[in-house]
Amino acid sequence: MAPPIALPETFARAVAGLRSAAPRPEITLEEVGAPQRLAPYAFALAATVLRDDDEVATGRLILLHNPVGHEAWQGTLRLVTYVTAELEVDLAADPLLPGVGWTWLTDALDAQDAGHRAIGGTVTQTMSTRFGDLAGPPTIGDIEIRASWTPIDDDLTPHLLGWCALLASTAGLPPPGVTALADRRPAGAA
Repeated sequence: MAPPIALPETFARAVAGLRSAAPRPEITLEEVGAPQRLAPYAFALAATVLRDDDEVATGRLILLHNPVGHEAWQGTLRLVTYVTAELEVDLAADPLLPGVGWTWLTDALDAQDAGHRAIGGTVTQTMSTRFGDLAGPPTIGDIEIRASWTPIDDDLTPHLLGWCALLASTAGLPPPGVTALADRRPAGAA
């Protein structure tokens, strides 16, 4: 039996911070396999966001660690995320959506005091219409946010909470403590 592999202290603290934060109840997190070729050490979480028992957004957060550092990262730790959600067609077609999506990320990190540098990414909006044998549901829209940033220290709890806020915004969840008003139109009213 091989002896256990000792993890670098920085990476172990960073993983502990990701594991310690509790997301809001609509967000379910689970540890998943991390890509092994991007850095010597990696850890990953997958997220599912539910609204009224429907899956409305998903995401993945990957922690990379290279003890000798990485010039492009400007540090030894790097967080990489992918978040996607289905949107109403009108919202998905809005030309301002990419800028708003990017602000969801940066504002969420700032609100949690998740200090970072070397942030970059893309926001993609798509609309899909099905035809032929795939015809069925009406046109649907999606947003996809891909980003990475370097935390300024190894306490990643604020980064996880910021990432969960990004997931909530992308899924269209109301802020914590706010209840969405129910549609009060009478039955049969347009």
